[in-house]
Amino acid sequence: MGKFELILIPSPGIGHLASTIGLAKLLVSRDERLSVTVLIIQTPPETNIKSYKDIFATDSISGLQFIELPRVESSAPNSVLSDEFMAAQKKPVRYAVEKIAESGKTRISGIIVDMFCTQIIDVANEFGIPSYVFFTSGAATLGLTLHLQNLRDEFSKDITEFKDSDVQLSVPTFVNPVPAKVLPSILLDKTGGGSARFLNMAKRIRETKGILINTFLELESHALKSLSDDENIPPVYSVGPIINFTKKGNNQEEDLIIKWLDNQPISSVVFLCFGSMGSFDNDEIKEIASALERSGHRFLWSLRKLSRKDKPSVSSDYENFEDVLPKGFLERISARGKVIGWSPQMEVLSHSAVGGFVSHCGWNSILESVWTGVPIATWPMYAEQQANAFQMIKELEMAVEIKMDYRKDFLTPKGKIVTTEEIENGIKILMDPENEIWKKVKQMKENSRMALEKGGSSYNSLGTFINEFMVNA
Repeated sequence: MGKFELILIPSPGIGHLASTIGLAKLLVSRDERLSVTVLIIQTPPETNIKSYKDIFATDSISGLQFIELPRVESSAPNSVLSDEFMAAQKKPVRYAVEKIAESGKTRISGIIVDMFCTQIIDVANEFGIPSYVFFTSGAATLGLTLHLQNLRDEFSKDITEFKDSDVQLSVPTFVNPVPAKVLPSILLDKTGGGSARFLNMAKRIRETKGILINTFLELESHALKSLSDDENIPPVYSVGPIINFTKKGNNQEEDLIIKWLDNQPISSVVFLCFGSMGSFDNDEIKEIASALERSGHRFLWSLRKLSRKDKPSVSSDYENFEDVLPKGFLERISARGKVIGWSPQMEVLSHSAVGGFVSHCGWNSILESVWTGVPIATWPMYAEQQANAFQMIKELEMAVEIKMDYRKDFLTPKGKIVTTEEIENGIKILMDPENEIWKKVKQMKENSRMALEKGGSSYNSLGTFINEFMVNA
């Protein structure tokens, strides 16, 4: 075991688990004096979130161990991000930290909590252990969140008043004014208390000794400089892009997808995938199908459905696509298109046949598009995805807009339908190899890889973090 022990606590969502486990692997591979323990929060059974063991290659990594916390009943069992659910995790976390400390094998030098687990900072304080936060979205979004928290706490601004307004916000981490229409829905939630909960989380981030962000300097130079220049924000460390490369292996469906791509020309396929919670109503599905048919482009479409109407965070595969697609669609597009259920997104984006990506703009998906050099057409749905789309289109000029302010989440379960014309136009612009965004994305692909190499921006930033927490331990 190493001399210094870090405890990492991810929130239960798949994307957050992937990034945090990636960070854990990065830390133990970087310095032999380090050992890392990841505490896995158990989710309520009905959320259908699979165990990390089923998703990530975590066996036999020297210096890295995982402890599954006991499942805890809470007054809000259906919301893994609620205050009640997170407060209920303090007891098992406290017990796990005690056991690690009592073992005497290592000295606990820091606790890194996920952005949604800031209540666990209380446990770190109880033990006198320095706390850090891992922000799994981008630096610009972190700055937006902290700016809105500051407006509330220092200027008594009710952030929920921005809902449905045409206000343009001046946010330090963005070069351009940010339209209120792209703010995360949770920040506009007054009746459910989501806004207060999210901004309270941001306030607690300011209490930590430092913030690690899954991004890299070359991608978000303005945002990172803005954060570093603000004396009221803890030190910021850009350590990305952290991407999950794990393959499931021996998966027949995955093999069929890759085999189909093998038979397509280079950069000819547009890939449509909307994340683990991305699904559409029948009317929206027909608009997408019509656009794909009219566009003339080859395509691979990951089409999924809501498993239960009362659980919008859970999606699954269709038993028969013909039940929801236009009559005869599959036959008409069989020579140039393929409709699938679950998709091995990173493997697909890495394939040479893929030339464009219609995405919900989750931060992990953006980083994967950058890493593989595949440009995005934006179709955000929930969380901070509208702000991510704005950043990619207006700030970085690395994406094409299908829709930037589309919403389909707990506040707006049925968003305004995106038309065939909008989708078709976005795909045609996206797949035009003369489009300047292709060059920018290809260059950023090289930058993303260099950032992690020895001497690169993220390599150096992670080294600075390790040195500073060891000195302060």
